[in-house]
Amino acid sequence: AMTSEHLTAVLAEKVMGWSVGPDRFMMGDRRWMPRWRFQPTENLMDAFQLLEGAAPNEYSMSGGNDVGFLVRVRIGSVTGEARGTSKPLAITHAIARAAGIEVEP
Repeated sequence: AMTSEHLTAVLAEKVMGWSVGPDRFMMGDRRWMPRWRFQPTENLMDAFQLLEGAAPNEYSMSGGNDVGFLVRVRIGSVTGEARGTSKPLAITHAIARAAGIEVEP
């Protein structure tokens, strides 16, 4: 099972194009961010930043508090889908699946 921290590091590299250090993300142009500050599995604004960085061809979000959220993200010809009660986690998992990264259901 992949931890949220490991998934975030993989997505930072593959989707955002950042280099991953032991305690920070190198964002290019001598800019960096502490790893604790980017948490797309828990923080909705970070999840949307990841979605923007993924530049999907198409995405959709639906649902509500009673049924949870359904997120679909298409990157190229691959569609990733995730469902859950946590909107940031559903967004992050859908992006990961669309990027070819295996995450738990």
